[in-house]
Amino acid sequence: MALVNAGVVVLDCAEPEKLAEFYTELLGARQTDVSANRIEIRGVDGFRMAFRRDVNATPPSWPRPENSLQAHLDFVVEDLDEAERGVVGLGGRPLEAKDAPGPYEERGFADPAGHSFTLRRMAPTAPKQG
Repeated sequence: MALVNAGVVVLDCAEPEKLAEFYTELLGARQTDVSANRIEIRGVDGFRMAFRRDVNATPPSWPRPENSLQAHLDFVVEDLDEAERGVVGLGGRPLEAKDAPGPYEERGFADPAGHSFTLRRMAPTAPKQG
């Protein structure tokens, strides 16, 4: 028997309302739980995220070496170019150059609060190298 029933990815940020709006649009999600300092969303596939207010939040600096990658999110997409246009249109920004086109192509981005995430053409099958 599991020790816990469910989990949710929580991102600390200075403005949870703005970050929740970004991910709600990105994932086609809906807000399910809202309080003064925390907003939770649920995607159509059941994926849950929450955004917690931390007025002192500072985003990781990845890929710059002065601050390690604390965590990041991976999203699988069918069309990377279309998804990239959507991310940028929502206020996200590219973090790194595009990989060579192919079945495992991925692109790194930051959300409006600076949290990193990756769009992948398909789910990764090998461990990260480097």
